[in-house]
Amino acid sequence: MFMTLKRLLIGRPLKSTELGEQKLNKKKALAILSSDALSSVAYGPEQILLVLVTVGTVAFWYSIPIGIGVLVLLAALILSYRQIIFAYPHGGGAYVVSKENLGKYPGLVAGSSLLVDYILTVAVSVSAGTDAITSAFPSLHAYTVPIAILFVVFITLLNLRGVTESASILAYPVYLFVIALFILIGAGVYDILTGGVPSELHAPVGTPVMGLSLFLLLKAFASGSSALTGVEAISNAIPNFKSPSPNNASKTLITMGVLLAILFSGIVFLAYYYGISPLAEVTVVSQIAEQTFGRNGMYYFIQGTTALILILAANTGYSAFPLLAVNLAKDKFIPRMFTIRGDRLGYSNGIIMLGIFSILLILMFQGQTEQLIPLYAVGVFIPFTLSQTGMMLKWLREKPEGWVSRFIINTAGAIICFVVTMMFFLTKFNQVWPVLLFLPLIILLFHRINKHYNAVGEQLSLATGDPVLPIEGNVVILPVAGITHVVEQSLNYVKSLSPDQIIAVYIPFEREEEALFEEKWNKRHPEVRLVTLHSPYRSIIQPLLKFIDVVDRKAKESNYQVTVIIPQFIPKKGWHNFLHNQTSFYIRTRLLYQKDVVVTTVPYHLKK
Repeated sequence: MFMTLKRLLIGRPLKSTELGEQKLNKKKALAILSSDALSSVAYGPEQILLVLVTVGTVAFWYSIPIGIGVLVLLAALILSYRQIIFAYPHGGGAYVVSKENLGKYPGLVAGSSLLVDYILTVAVSVSAGTDAITSAFPSLHAYTVPIAILFVVFITLLNLRGVTESASILAYPVYLFVIALFILIGAGVYDILTGGVPSELHAPVGTPVMGLSLFLLLKAFASGSSALTGVEAISNAIPNFKSPSPNNASKTLITMGVLLAILFSGIVFLAYYYGISPLAEVTVVSQIAEQTFGRNGMYYFIQGTTALILILAANTGYSAFPLLAVNLAKDKFIPRMFTIRGDRLGYSNGIIMLGIFSILLILMFQGQTEQLIPLYAVGVFIPFTLSQTGMMLKWLREKPEGWVSRFIINTAGAIICFVVTMMFFLTKFNQVWPVLLFLPLIILLFHRINKHYNAVGEQLSLATGDPVLPIEGNVVILPVAGITHVVEQSLNYVKSLSPDQIIAVYIPFEREEEALFEEKWNKRHPEVRLVTLHSPYRSIIQPLLKFIDVVDRKAKESNYQVTVIIPQFIPKKGWHNFLHNQTSFYIRTRLLYQKDVVVTTVPYHLKK
């Protein structure tokens, strides 16, 4: 039943040799890895206006130079991450760059920031898209959380089916969104050039603004820089590209940068020229579309594609999170299960965990994740700053041909990203302070996991672990609850091993039972030594463990191995297990932590 459902939802397993077929070409990669960055056009320009409106609409002309500043930062990031792609073609992005050039802990700061950020990407994107749907259909507002969770489950299943399959489906809404915004910007610019938009709607560039400070401008710049979230995703996901991976990833990154620059600058310009003011109930893009086309089919097409890409921006997290987790797992900072490919050759454990954490976040905030956007943005700019700084040190240390221009690009990017990060902490501390709490906790967890793996490796290594002592003989302990088929089968198995000594152990609660069982046993198996342990407190496990401990201590003196054989009958149907006590399970569980004791279960399968 389970396997049938799994095949229906996820599809047939793929051979390892089919991995090449699961790689992305540039068109699909652009859609699946750029959706987060491109979707930020829907709210990035609005974040600038939300800051400027505090000193009046006359200050809106400052959105133009601020937008240019964001484009300069975008150019620095694109050029920097292009260098990262070729310098680190196996992926990992900011984590690998920071770890190799700045050290282990800066790398862990970058890695943990991105892991959390990808979870926020899914939760925020899906919640924002769900809000767009419930705004169009107010009757669905009460079901915001279930709708958001359904979207997460849908995208999770889609990614479990494989990278190429999810890309094939999700590419259409992304490209429709790009086309819709190109039409919107083109129509808006045409109206402006033909005089269809009055110039009185906006204050001229250079108009003096009272009460505007450098601090406020930096705050607006930092808020507008939230449009750059997701830029790093391509450098994290290089292994997902078809060969030659670095070249294809680089071209995709540049294409994404060009598209993002055009769409962002277009929306910023139209919002300024139209004199758009941010409203709580209507987005800036919605206002521009309404003024350009009115409430017609084109308007709803733009709104629909915007809602779709906000939801599908979550897919960027599903592409980058598992690959970042692989790099962290290879370095022994998170469980190794994240390095295992699933039936469809994707890193299924990373995909599933991302879905689970995102759903938990949606439930925790009841789908109202607007307060997480600054946290989401600062979680990106910390790795941005670290990766740029790491690349600076790389060029200074290696000094390859043409390193000076690369160093200048990374230096400019590092300074701007650092300023943006500091502005988030200074202006939105009440929203981003959790970063200062959860990052140290995550890094501490990484450290403990790494310490455990290193300790395990040291103990398992023949070079450093304790010497393996020779086994001179074997003592078998067989707990018995009666003379039954399961006991007889277990005893026959024990005899086939030819041990040096067999000890059957019976634990009665009453003295009468003890004498009666001894008599039956000696008649049936006089050749096997029987030890009875009377238990007045009706405990089976404690007397047995004490006896095993005594035998084990004596066996060590002669380098003998103690083996405990546990007879267990297996019911024909799973639910029958609830009708029986699980004594054998509890004994086995306790003995797994008993030093130097081998535990073997002999199953006896019931037929009815």
